[in-house]
Amino acid sequence: MRQGRDFIARHGETVFNAARRLQGEALHTPLTRAGFAQAEAMGEALRALLGTKPALSLWASSTGRALQTLAVIAEHLELDWHAARADSRLVEIGMGSWGGRYYAEVIAEVGPVFDAASGLLRPAPDGETYPQIAARVRAWLAETDDDPGDRLVIMHGVSSCVLRGVMLDLPAWPSLGVPAAASLPQGSVALIAGGREEIVVRGGGSAPA
Repeated sequence: MRQGRDFIARHGETVFNAARRLQGEALHTPLTRAGFAQAEAMGEALRALLGTKPALSLWASSTGRALQTLAVIAEHLELDWHAARADSRLVEIGMGSWGGRYYAEVIAEVGPVFDAASGLLRPAPDGETYPQIAARVRAWLAETDDDPGDRLVIMHGVSSCVLRGVMLDLPAWPSLGVPAAASLPQGSVALIAGGREEIVVRGGGSAPA
């Protein structure tokens, strides 16, 4: 168990989120004005909690929306965005041929796209599976386990649920084959420390990935 605290944040709303499109691992889908407002709210809340220039390691998914969100938060904390580390193992679930398509269009074609038990997205037939997501976030955790002190990690809806589930040692969902925490809206921050989770910011975005 890590000695420091982990602030796991979901990026702000993007143009894909607003249009109800399956975003998946798409690299560059910019934030909306609502998404920037959510990033501002996360930054303000973390500044109130941690103060300015906190001893905080910065991590993000390698996607533009995660890095945009981190840039706004880092400005509030008066931290150097250029010191952040981006890692592709923190990206969103790969959606295969469903990626970029409208939710309504895919639902009309294949039926429900959300897993009834967990509430998370079903994998696309040619997309990434939940065990594959768990494997990559576990690899990231193992490699960064000795990070000193607290850290902030900006990532995504589905992948952050799996990361949090792994970190909290939750039981696996039979329908997914891996542990996953409850989904949080865009612009949310969860604090994990000592094997326990606290929601620091509940964002105003929608819950779907």
